[in-house]
Amino acid sequence: MNSNSQNFMVEKIRTQYIEKESTELDALRELDAKVKRPANVFGYVFGSISAIIMGCGMSLVMTDIGTTLGMADVMLPGIIIGIVGMLMAIINYPIYKGILGSRRKKYADKIIALSNKIMKG
Repeated sequence: MNSNSQNFMVEKIRTQYIEKESTELDALRELDAKVKRPANVFGYVFGSISAIIMGCGMSLVMTDIGTTLGMADVMLPGIIIGIVGMLMAIINYPIYKGILGSRRKKYADKIIALSNKIMKG
């Protein structure tokens, strides 16, 4: 291994152990993540739950799970459960946008000030 390769490897390993300075760009990225994270978490969790509920309703209608559970007529409850899950999936995006919009309004001043500071240098 030549000297340049050794120096490169040493620097690569060394940089993993040196504490990095927190820059204004890092602060801007963290602030942006702080705005988006709650809306994303809500969207994924609520969307997953609504898909599971809709799937349960579909399973009641299309399989014999209801009769295995001892239900005589599974069509009406299955349709109702499926529609509830579908409605939840439909309202997921507007709720997500509402959460994201309110978080953007809350942090807009800080993000604009920090981005102006970074752009001006």
